Amino acid sequence: MGTTNFAVFVDLENAGAKESMLNNIIEKVKIRGDILLGKVYGYTDRYSNLKECLLSNTFSVVPSLRYGKNQKNNLDIQLVIDAMEVAYTNPLIDSFCIVSGDSDYMPLVGRLKAMGKHVLGISRSEVASGIFIKACNEFIFLESVASVNKPAKQARPAQQEEADHGSEPSLEDIRKLVITILQDQDEDQMYASSLKDTLMRLHPDFNESNYGCSTFGRFIQLLARDSAELKVWTESSSLMIGLNTAVEAAAPQLTRSNWLPAFRESLNRFKEDGFERINPSILKASIQADYPDFDERQIGFKRFSDIMKALEKEKLLVIEMDEQHTMLLKIC
Repeated sequence: MGTTNFAVFVDLENAGAKESMLNNIIEKVKIRGDILLGKVYGYTDRYSNLKECLLSNTFSVVPSLRYGKNQKNNLDIQLVIDAMEVAYTNPLIDSFCIVSGDSDYMPLVGRLKAMGKHVLGISRSEVASGIFIKACNEFIFLESVASVNKPAKQARPAQQEEADHGSEPSLEDIRKLVITILQDQDEDQMYASSLKDTLMRLHPDFNESNYGCSTFGRFIQLLARDSAELKVWTESSSLMIGLNTAVEAAAPQLTRSNWLPAFRESLNRFKEDGFERINPSILKASIQADYPDFDERQIGFKRFSDIMKALEKEKLLVIEMDEQHTMLLKIC
């Protein structure tokens, strides 16, 4: 199978312009294929924290020039022009990622699909247009791209922080990344060779010898050895790696006594990642990720909307309706 080649166009205002968020977006795209071209729109000096991420991924920037009332529209038009130019002049690119949820991009999505291009949309749920979501071949909410389930940070000595900076990811980091890659596949398995190609896109300096392995096959055996979630086997003389769905750890349970702290923690994670408003479905998905057996009735509610009302009474959120009459949760 050939490698998918992406052109990525990022509306910085929509993405929130955080380095961690941009890195997560790039990771999601690289799991799917190579990024041959990347551009961000609305760049100013206040986004200087993005320089390293943009330069290391060879992204170019379109600056935000403040003139008149239609500055945002000018950038939107520039994005459309650039995307169409790439579609017509670069035959190597077969997929486009548009980081925005604006319905104004509907004609662009339609034209790209008519040219046989695959369109991946990524946006915050707060500003994602329903018709834009449905128009894309694939759509990802930015909240789900963020590492909302990241473990709590532990304080470490400054010397250790300095030593870790710029070093290769740990074996456990690679293991978690491999699980994420497999979860993003249509099937929960892939060829070892394809996995290595994906890891090289995400970490060009990756080398299995850095982990004491002479071959990549031995490296994935090492990954699976200490993980109940991974399995490795041979199929038609090809080495395969996949998720071990037969082994399930005891899932934590959400009860009437612990549901409120669990929801509070989940909302706090979104807030720390820079999201002021989220779609209820995003919050539910976050809870289900932590508590796979979650059911509203187990904690005394008939519907998920009843939980939202209870959280509003606890002053953890405010229920709002946008112009499309879609419910949004403003995090307090």
